[in-house]
Amino acid sequence: MLSRRYFIKQLAAASCVGAVAPLGLGFNITYASAAGSGWRMPDEHGPQARIILAFAASPLIWEDWANAVNDTIALLAKTIAKYQPVTVLCRPTQLSIAKRKCGTRNIDFLAMPLDDIWVRDYGGCFVVNGKGELGLVDFNFNGWGAKQTAEKDTLVADTLSYELDAEYLRSALVGEGGGIEVDGQGTAIMTESCWVNDNRNPGLSKRQIEAELKANLGLRKIIWLPGIKDHDITDAHVDFYARFVKPGVVIANLDNDPESYDYAVTRKHLEILKSATDADGRALQVHTMAPPRQLRRNRYTRDNPDFAPGYINYLPINGAVIAPHFGDSAADTYSKNLLTTLYPGRVIEQINIDPIAAGGGGIHCICKNVPRL
Repeated sequence: MLSRRYFIKQLAAASCVGAVAPLGLGFNITYASAAGSGWRMPDEHGPQARIILAFAASPLIWEDWANAVNDTIALLAKTIAKYQPVTVLCRPTQLSIAKRKCGTRNIDFLAMPLDDIWVRDYGGCFVVNGKGELGLVDFNFNGWGAKQTAEKDTLVADTLSYELDAEYLRSALVGEGGGIEVDGQGTAIMTESCWVNDNRNPGLSKRQIEAELKANLGLRKIIWLPGIKDHDITDAHVDFYARFVKPGVVIANLDNDPESYDYAVTRKHLEILKSATDADGRALQVHTMAPPRQLRRNRYTRDNPDFAPGYINYLPINGAVIAPHFGDSAADTYSKNLLTTLYPGRVIEQINIDPIAAGGGGIHCICKNVPRL
């Protein structure tokens, strides 16, 4: 089987999505701005109203893995629904099968056109203000720099803002939710490879991009990691490299395989994070979490360079943390023990996500948290 990364490149070429189309938005025009309105992106480790998932894997992109991917999404929905409400997005033609596979206990469904499952990236970022209002910043998803067709997914943020009664705020930037990690108190961690990239934001300087992100999300400081371009479809989303546990505490991915392209870059990231301070001047307490060195042998892992075995791509929810396991007993146990220590009082739910990891993503990538007001 051709790798998913190869396949989507061919799909993009066939769809004439080879270059980034300009937004037609002059950078000096005012779009979403938190600076004067008090909007800020809260820490996702705080209270949540619900989690949004997309039951949207299709054979067009996932070939014969599509059913297994949707089954894994259904498992995630049922696991999360034990702790808090879940909204499952699906195509109208798949509504009945989504309900059958996900169940309806603490789960509702929203039918709409969709391209793929990565709602973290295309669904915008929820923000709140001091008036107790909910907003949603649309970052103009373009298929990770025109690497995959995204005509339907580009419209999801607008639809979600309407359905959830959130004020729609449009950024002047192109980017994805998986490229943003915040502590809820004004500090963010992001990768330059994702944001300062001509396949998303051509002609804009790092200074301009940083200013717009701060205005959109109510940030006071961004800690920039270099990331790495072109090795995965996202150009190195931060949620596979560094995560806030709470203000001042971070988990960093540390790849210990010398043959991995992430070996050097994760060490550079660790160096930056250990010397960084947050928006309030606090030095960061940094923990590390390494990917597994052994994987289950199955059709998802075998000869698949896109398989993404990242423990760091976990999902905190009310009362629990949803995390992956990959069949490496020592690494699986280390991940569970570290998360248990760092999230006291929460249940650590580890599940098998091999079909999703086969497409280069993880649990956090396919879930969008809605903050509780």
